[in-house]
Amino acid sequence: MYKILVVDDEPDICEILKFNLENQGYFVDTANSAEEAIGMGVAQYHLLLLDVMMDRMSGFAMAKQLKENQDTAQIPIIFVTAKDTENDTLTGFNLGADDYISKPFKLGEVTARVKAVLRRTAKPLPSDVAEKELKILSFKDLVVDLQSKNVSISGNEVILTKKEYEILCLLMQKVGYVFSREQILDKVWPNDVTVLERSVDVNIARLRKKLGEYASCIVSRTGYGYSFKE
Repeated sequence: MYKILVVDDEPDICEILKFNLENQGYFVDTANSAEEAIGMGVAQYHLLLLDVMMDRMSGFAMAKQLKENQDTAQIPIIFVTAKDTENDTLTGFNLGADDYISKPFKLGEVTARVKAVLRRTAKPLPSDVAEKELKILSFKDLVVDLQSKNVSISGNEVILTKKEYEILCLLMQKVGYVFSREQILDKVWPNDVTVLERSVDVNIARLRKKLGEYASCIVSRTGYGYSFKE
């Protein structure tokens, strides 16, 4: 799964891009300044959507800093900005930008360019590799062992079906992130085109019953989907 960081000092633009990119199946975080973005650990992301005109540190200055750091030098950058003169565009590309989108933009154009840049540059972390690196998921006494596929509460094993287990893992690996039903279907039933979104609701209901006191951690966001909330 690709992780994208949107950096723009206009919160509305951040939220619009976040909503639309998440609907395309990406994990998206936002920051309203270059300083905030750097503090979030840029090295974890596959792509940056970076505004140029920001207070204090500009997008150009942030990009220069990232390209000088070996841990972040290879992260692709798409500048999204109202600065659309030829000199500004050349400055962006000379700093190592992979693309340049002018405001106001069309959302379809943004998603198409994101997809094209990721296709050229980034490699998503395979789910099996991610599970090997992250061996345990836990919240208080709720523990998921990703190696043994065992779920327990206060040391007592909770018997889940394969689909219930996979849904729980998906939600707990990104606490607070709202997965749409379509995203859950894609991850848990990737090759079954006959499964309906209602199957997600049914399995969530069964999972909640088995989690007892932790049932309320699986939250339904009406019109959006489900998340795990601490």
